[in-house]
Amino acid sequence: MVLTTDHGTVRVDSPIKVVGEKSTNTNLRYKLGRNLSYNPKQVYEIKRPEAFGLPQPNISTAYIFATNRDFIAYPNNYNYYVQYYNNTFQHGGISLEEMVVPVVTMSKR
Repeated sequence: MVLTTDHGTVRVDSPIKVVGEKSTNTNLRYKLGRNLSYNPKQVYEIKRPEAFGLPQPNISTAYIFATNRDFIAYPNNYNYYVQYYNNTFQHGGISLEEMVVPVVTMSKR
């Protein structure tokens, strides 16, 4: 028997400011869209999604992923969202908890 589970979550505590269009997705640990504005030193960016097997809805679609315990917040109502989501558990992004899927293989003795 093989037993596995979904990937984990990570407790976030470090906000990153990102500006995007209204069509940008709402996930706190990754964003995809056009014309994203962010500090590239704070995120893992993918500017050519097709090279990673990711969907590319538009020719200019880019992906950014939060790493470690970071989360992404928009500048409008920034302080409210930082306070609201700080120390919450979130899916997505790049962290050990999100990248490793536990698997146990059991056999009859």
